[in-house]
Amino acid sequence: MPTLWFALVAFMLIAYVVLDGFDLGAGAMHLFIARTDRERRTVLRSIGPVWDGNEVWLIAAGGTLYFAFPALYASSFSGFYLPLNIVLWLLMLRAVGIEFRLHLESPVWRGFFDGAFCLASGLLALFYGAALGNVIRGVPLRADGSFFEPLWTDFRVGTNNGILDWYTVLCGVLALVAVIVHGTCWVTYKTEGAVQQRARKLASVLLAPLFILSVVALIASISVRPHLIDNYRRHWFAGALIPAIAVASYLGLVLFSRRGRDLAAFFSSSAFMTTMLAGVAFALYPRVLPASTSDAFSLTIYNTASGQYSLQYGVYWWSAGMLVAIGYFAIVYWLFRGKLRADAGDHGY
Repeated sequence: MPTLWFALVAFMLIAYVVLDGFDLGAGAMHLFIARTDRERRTVLRSIGPVWDGNEVWLIAAGGTLYFAFPALYASSFSGFYLPLNIVLWLLMLRAVGIEFRLHLESPVWRGFFDGAFCLASGLLALFYGAALGNVIRGVPLRADGSFFEPLWTDFRVGTNNGILDWYTVLCGVLALVAVIVHGTCWVTYKTEGAVQQRARKLASVLLAPLFILSVVALIASISVRPHLIDNYRRHWFAGALIPAIAVASYLGLVLFSRRGRDLAAFFSSSAFMTTMLAGVAFALYPRVLPASTSDAFSLTIYNTASGQYSLQYGVYWWSAGMLVAIGYFAIVYWLFRGKLRADAGDHGY
């Protein structure tokens, strides 16, 4: 049962990154591809019906983590207290930015909240990437499962790490570039005209850096934590399949972007991000929070899981809730499928 719940939590986090990733990317780059107020509203309208719903996956993943692995929840939410509060404020700033911009007919007012939305979206992507880097690299866990990390120390990877060092910053930059590319794929699919062309051009510029950063981050990850390849060696089929899908999805992203097949490019980007995150989860298993102090202190699915009875019967309630959530998302995305209507340009965001 702990393995099943590990997979379920990983699924929910991946769903959050893929779904909220494209609207984070759209927010982070919308000031660069939209030059007028109408064009900015076009970008915002492309994510308007779904952006807040996408964030539900983050809340649901946190609740599932609390239910299935309470010791991990307690340790990580106390040890990462500072960055979690930063993320909370960025989430609020992002929501305020997108919802408040039309309250006054003022270029200064709208410019301020557009900037807030752009900045919060970009910083969220950076912090999410840095958070994943912390999990991969390991945190200074004590024997009782507690830890605390300052925001930074000397930017070197060691035993008593800070939240930010060269490796976690690298992961943050990779995450930012990945979500911007993901966001451009969504915007090119949903829009037309000048905004679409600028988004497509930005994606073409960032595709090479995305590949380079991915390769560099892979090499750095193995250097920082060599045991990440252990599961790939033990289970050679999965170890070969995951990288193959990642490479194929990246090639599909490049090919479809160049040919103007926007929906196929978006699905390729989704597959690339899914495979990369699934590869991290596969590499970490059964650890859920590695220790940089001693591997004996690492938190695993076995020493952090709830009781067997809770895990067993919790699957039924989780499944019922997921059916409702997936049904809701399927309906919303179906209703708002296709290009934005030009005649709706004066409504909404």
